[in-house]
This record gives sequence, C-alpha cells and structure tokens, in this order.
Amino acid sequence: MKRLDEAPENESRGAMSCERENQWETSRNDGPLLDQQWKPCQRSRAFVKVCLLKLRCVLVSVCGMEWYGYAALGVVTAFLSFLMDLSVAKLLRAQQWLYVRLEGHGLLQFLCWTLYPASLCALASSFSHSVCPFSTGSGVPEVRAMLAGVEMPHYLSLTNMFAKFLGLICTLAAGSTVFLGKVGPFVHLSTMVGAYLSHLCTLIQGNKEDKASGKMLVTAAAVGVASCFGAPISGVLFSVEVMCSHFALRDYCPCFFSAACGALTFRLFSVWSGDGETLQALFKTKFSEALPFYPLEILVFALLGLLCGAVSCCYLFCHRWILNFTKTNPFLTKMLTTEKGLYSGVVVFLLASLTFPHSAGRYMASEYTMKQLLTSLLDSRQWGSPAHNASVGQEPEPWSEWGASGSPVFVSLTVFLLMKLWMTVAACTLPLPAGYVMPVFIYGAAVGRLVGEGLAYVSSTGGNPGQQWASVNPGGYALAGAAAFSGAVTHTLSPALLALELTGQFSYAAPILLATLLANALARSGSRPSFYDALSVSKRLPHLPSLLKACPRLSSAPIGPLLNPKAALLHKAAGPAELLHVANASTDPEIPVVDSLESQTLLGFVRRADLLTFLHHNGDQAPAKHLDEACCLHATSVLLSPHSTVQEAHGVLSLLGAQTVFVADRGRLAGLVTWSEMKRILEELAKEI
Repeated sequence: MKRLDEAPENESRGAMSCERENQWETSRNDGPLLDQQWKPCQRSRAFVKVCLLKLRCVLVSVCGMEWYGYAALGVVTAFLSFLMDLSVAKLLRAQQWLYVRLEGHGLLQFLCWTLYPASLCALASSFSHSVCPFSTGSGVPEVRAMLAGVEMPHYLSLTNMFAKFLGLICTLAAGSTVFLGKVGPFVHLSTMVGAYLSHLCTLIQGNKEDKASGKMLVTAAAVGVASCFGAPISGVLFSVEVMCSHFALRDYCPCFFSAACGALTFRLFSVWSGDGETLQALFKTKFSEALPFYPLEILVFALLGLLCGAVSCCYLFCHRWILNFTKTNPFLTKMLTTEKGLYSGVVVFLLASLTFPHSAGRYMASEYTMKQLLTSLLDSRQWGSPAHNASVGQEPEPWSEWGASGSPVFVSLTVFLLMKLWMTVAACTLPLPAGYVMPVFIYGAAVGRLVGEGLAYVSSTGGNPGQQWASVNPGGYALAGAAAFSGAVTHTLSPALLALELTGQFSYAAPILLATLLANALARSGSRPSFYDALSVSKRLPHLPSLLKACPRLSSAPIGPLLNPKAALLHKAAGPAELLHVANASTDPEIPVVDSLESQTLLGFVRRADLLTFLHHNGDQAPAKHLDEACCLHATSVLLSPHSTVQEAHGVLSLLGAQTVFVADRGRLAGLVTWSEMKRILEELAKEI
C-alpha cells in the first residue's frame, strides 16, 4: 500500500505557488468572462475561491495539510461516537420505560424484554446485509489485512460506513441481553473516515494519487479506541499491538496527536451534554489511595492473572469451535447465507428469554446496561459486608441488582460467569455489526470481582477481622481481572493501560500489569491464535500473521511452487508490437526484462508507466526501436529465491514498501510477487487450514 509524502513542499515554495495561483485567479476574474451571465453569482464565486486559496496558503504555511486531516479525523470520529452513544441511550431508555409501565403483566413484560432486542438485531442484520454485506462483524480483521498491504476497497466505501453506523446503533440498543460492544466496528468506522480524509488531503495538496494513505489508516485505528473511551494512550498501543504487524516510528506522533484530539473532543461532548461537570475518567471509582493493597496481595493478583489466562483459553477454544461449527453445519450455513435477519432474531430471542429478570435473569443482573454492569463490578465496597447488607433498604446501592434474587453475591457472580461464557460465544455468530472487546472486558471484571469478594469473605471469617478485612478492595481485583482477561483473549497488553485510563486508578498499575502479563503468557502458550486471528482464519482473509498463528508450519512454506508461471515479461530485443501487447496484457507496475525468452536471465525491469508513456507519445508511428532503446532499464534491488518462504516475501513487501519483488533461480527468472499476487497466495493458504 502506497504512502503519501509527508511534506510535498516547504513553506517558501508553498507561499510562492499560492501567490502565483492568487495572481492567476485575479487576472482571470478581471477578464471578460465576468460579463457572461450564464453562471449565477459568478463574482461572488470567484471571490470565495480566491479567499479559499488564500486560506489554504495560510494553513499550509503553519504546518502540513495532513496534520489538519489528523485533527479532523479525531474530531469527526469523536462526534460519531458521541452521537451513537446518545442514540443508543435513548433507545435503551425507551425499552426500560415500556418495561416499567407493563409492571404486573408478566406476559407483556416478557414480550417487551425479548421482542424488542430481537427486532432490533434482526433489523441490524437485514439492513446491513441489504445495504452493504461487508458491514457485518467487527471489521478489525479486515482493517488488519488492509494495514498489512492488501487492498480491500469495498471495506472503505461510504455505503459500508453508513450501513455499519446505523446497524451498530441497533445492535447496541439491544442492551446487555446480547452482550456486545462497539470498539471493533468503531475502529472500522474511524478507518473509513480516515480514508476519505486522506483523499481530501491529496486533492487539496494537488496530488494525483487516489489511494488512502497508510499513515492515515494506522492513525484511524488508534482514534477509534480513543474516541470510544476517551483513552488516547491505550488507543495508540492498541493500534501498535493489534492492527499493525510492522509499526513505523514515524506514525507515533500522528497517532498520539489524532488520538488526543479524539479523546478530548469525546469528553468535551460529554461535558456539554450534561453527563459530567469536567473532563474526568469515564468510570468513576472511589479506591483508597492511602493503602490500595497490601504487598502480599500481589500474589493474589498473580493467581488472578493465571486464572484469567486459563478461562481465556477455554473461551477461545469455544469461539474457534463455534466458528468452525457454523461453517460446517449445513443448516446454519444456509441460514447465515440466505436468512441472516431470521437467524439473528431467533438467536437474540433465545438469549433474551434466558436473561428475563423474572427467571434466570435475576441471578445475572440482567436489568443493568453494559455501562452499569462495569460500574457495579468496579465498586470498591465489599458486597458481602454486614454494613452493606444493613443499608440495602435505606438507599439503592450500585450493586443492588446482583443481590436482587436474595441469594449471596457469590451465586449471582458464578451464574453470570457460567451463562455469559457460552452466551457471548453464541452472540459472536450473529451476522451484524458488533464489537467484542467490551464484553470480554466486563466478563474479566466479573472474574476479578468473584476473586476479590472471596478474599474479603475469607479475611472477614478469619481470626483477625480488623483493619486487614476492611482494606480488601474487590473493585481493584475486578479492574485487574478485566485487563487480564481481555488482554489474554486479544493477546495484547493495551487493556492494562485502558483499565487505568478508564478509571484513573494508577495506583493499581503494577498488579494490573502483572496479571495481564501472566494471563497473556498462559493464553499464548502452544501458539494458540487470538480472538481476531481466529476471525481472520474463519473469514479466510489474506492476513499472514493470523495464518501463521493458526498453522505455524506455513512459516516454512516456499514461495516458488505458489508463483504464477504466466507472468508477463519482456526480452531486451522486444519490438514495438510486443511492447504494446505486454503493456495491454499486464497490470503489474513493474515488468521484468530478460536477456532472451530461451535463457530468461533476469536483467532488470521497466516500469509499465514508462512503457505506456513511450507508446502514447509515438503511437502507430513508433519507430522500430528495441526495448533497451525505448525505455530505461532499472536494476532490481531485492531478489528472492524460489526457496525463500512466503513469510520472507511478505516481509520484503511490507518493510521495504516495494510494489514488486522478483524471484530468480540462479539468475533465471522464476516469477514475481506483487501485492495482488501475495493476496492470491495467502487466500490459497487460508483455504488449506
């Protein structure tokens, strides 16, 4: 994937060019064309155009135009995130209002609880599939493939952005019943916004390139996370770990700048809407800063990390199994192909039936939204303490729904963990726009909460139920569990930083990082693929790092047997007729040149653009020149052997930014590798897994 130049011209050259443009515009406007009246408001239009040109000159003299694009990317993405949250909140309040008004009518409440989310998810699935089939799912695996160099223009279309945005609103409005989030789709939405802003910057700069800048897409991946949570640093780290197999250091400053703009704008919108008084953490916590935890509790945090790693292995196994089952089962395959809306409606109806508050839902705090679930789990107070049990009737506690069934909180947390494990896996099969980071984050918080409440209970029933019992903070364990479990599922460390930025509790940085590292170590053992790697393999996307995780033997696969033997080539004595035939038949940017068709000894290459220019200027009157007389012959800087691996060829294309890599066996041309050819090779390898 081509990258745009960072600075097309310096300030002096920009000022000179702008002055020439202004002079030309002024002279043109003073001409007789202004007397012609077939265009409305011609003088005003000319004046506005001159003002815009002067404004562009001023902006370019301050900094490069791409930096305004980075700022606009953060602001626009944050606005879309705030608009989505506002719409989802109104839809959720509508369901809650209707559910409360039907109090005393059990059947009607059941229908309200089940049909509302089922209808929304069926609508999201049907609408997304009808408008743009590429808008379903998370979008993160596809963005990873694009950032690796594979061109997938359908995933960056305006239609896809429109369908994904509206479909995601319907998905999130289904509430905690479906247990899905918005991080992944919003990263995809941010990437689409970044692609269009990149095109706009190239047009303003006068660049004729019409491809999205790789730097803008990398930056957009960081902005997507920052605009969801107001967490710029973890957004950049997410872009480094998840999205890019090779992250360039020159992308750091644009990523941090755009992510900071997005996070600041998102929090300012929250303040202006009345949700907060000032810029603060998204989830308010009241952890003790004097003594957050005892040194011996580090061992408990380490055990919590190992527990989250073990649970994540079980979760990832179930996820891979359900993906394979939906691909091999004929009935489900047909449903997911032809009846996406019906499938989503039926599955969500079953999930909602199990979470109905008057049945099993009373043990899972099903009336809480996703944000309320995480807020209650991060509560620093001990749910099982006598003081809290005595105050339940005085004022509502943030954890009151966990004890609504009358059973101990341990029962509710255990039922929540057992049920949500398979329900979350089942929700991953829904063909609609959905994110999967927030659900595993909340699930990990529940695991940590259960461990913290257990430790508090053991301390309270011990021989010394004094200060040590009072200092145990179950909310701290919930925060560490959320970071450890989500990090183990995605094979990243960015959730540890995300947990700190969401709550502002940096006093727990060491235990959270320790738990996340141990959970990652256990989840990565045995070369197990991560959540996004499994999605890439299931969708057969041409993303080599994911394929290597699923099948490590591919790292030694040679490139020679996979090459296309019918690649176009030229010999040095080729005439005009052969030049014209190869230029029309080949779409490769660089065409190899050999000594002769018999020996096929590689001499170098000619650029197809130069070849077309030569043929265009001469046309049918082209003199009988040979290739070496007509075009400049370029030497090959990198040459691969047929015994080189696919991983090595992919690395050369990615790291060097090359468009074509030639493969030769002892000087004899064996083939060439382009991004389109690499895409074909990876798709063939994905079919074999």
